[in-house]
Amino acid sequence: MDLILRQARLPDGQGPLDIGIVGDKVAAISPHINAEARAEIDATGQLVAPPFTDPHFHMDATLSLGLPRLNVSGTLLEGIALWGELKPLLTPEAVMERALRYCDLAVSQGLLSIRTHVDVCDDRLTAVEALIEVRKTVAPYIDLQLVAFPQDGLFRTANSEKNLLRALDMGVDVVGGIPHFERTMSDGTRSVLRLCEIAADRGLMVDIHCDESDDPMSRHVETLAAETTRLGLGGRVSASHVTAMHSYDNYYASKLIPLIAESEMNVIPNPLINITLQGRSDTYPRRRGLTRVRELRAAGVNVAFGQDCTMDPWYSLGSADMLDVAHMGVHAVPMTSREAMEWAFTSVTVNGARAMGLPDPTIREGGPANMVVLQARDPIEAVRLRATRLAVIKHGKVIARTEPRVAHLDLPNRAETLDPADYAPTAKDP
Repeated sequence: MDLILRQARLPDGQGPLDIGIVGDKVAAISPHINAEARAEIDATGQLVAPPFTDPHFHMDATLSLGLPRLNVSGTLLEGIALWGELKPLLTPEAVMERALRYCDLAVSQGLLSIRTHVDVCDDRLTAVEALIEVRKTVAPYIDLQLVAFPQDGLFRTANSEKNLLRALDMGVDVVGGIPHFERTMSDGTRSVLRLCEIAADRGLMVDIHCDESDDPMSRHVETLAAETTRLGLGGRVSASHVTAMHSYDNYYASKLIPLIAESEMNVIPNPLINITLQGRSDTYPRRRGLTRVRELRAAGVNVAFGQDCTMDPWYSLGSADMLDVAHMGVHAVPMTSREAMEWAFTSVTVNGARAMGLPDPTIREGGPANMVVLQARDPIEAVRLRATRLAVIKHGKVIARTEPRVAHLDLPNRAETLDPADYAPTAKDP
């Protein structure tokens, strides 16, 4: 064996187990592997999980907080305007430097798969050029997908469609869009039709910023679901944000959600950003700003939480920590049953990989030797504590280590002491 992790716990509750790695594959999982290894990790009592995934991010803007100024109102629209001021000042070198710093942070957090939207409304395609180079540089340790994203609208600016096609020709992976930012609802609908046809013609995935608004009449996700079904795109399509769904009346939502489920597309909410940018014009009662996660889950839709932003024109916080995203999702939805909190962990690991079209990252014999050792006993404790990443493993090699936090596990796991008659561990949230 090249590496053995001793006496680990798995997210599904199995353990303690030894995990043996040969090359870049998991060679064996058993209560005890009686073999020598070049290296061992004592994972006794610790959770070993698939690496974290972020299916929605903006790496071209990351770590640009304060350039050229701060977002004083904290609104989505001022953030877009601010980004418009920064774009002419961008250089490939500056974008690469910030992106690579972020990728180093991501690796330390066990975040090894990222889908980033890249603005293509700059005729120079500066960010596209830069992030294609970043993708090459980080390939040994991060699966980085690029989305051709017309930030200012496909039809709202003169060269957006031309630039989007140029970016795809340069090797960008995914077709993006923002229909609610077009000049009219009809232009938004037209953009969804065009973008889905481009993706179908080229055999690409689609990821649309869809109805990131408090407007209950912003309903482009319905069109996206219909086009996904019509063109047979299925799981290749993701609707990101979909925050307007929190403002839809229940009757319309009851019609819409089955259409989304029928299409088999993914939905990517972004809890940290959605609850801070949405509902800004509300007094009281104030909307939470997050889409209908529980209802989508109940319909069988693959829902994967994304981070969206870290220290940029839209969000002055963030740390590449997908457990922070899951933790906020638990509070904001809200969803506090044991089953739902475990799902929040899955949403930032397995579900994100599925939304990105990546291979199943579940730790299993014959599977990829990509995993994170967490200072936690189970997924719920990992979410509760935003657990320390003790070791990060990619292709069978340890690429990051962190010292454990003191007294992290001293608190009793209350769920283990509850009487089954008083507690249903698989109960859904009401």
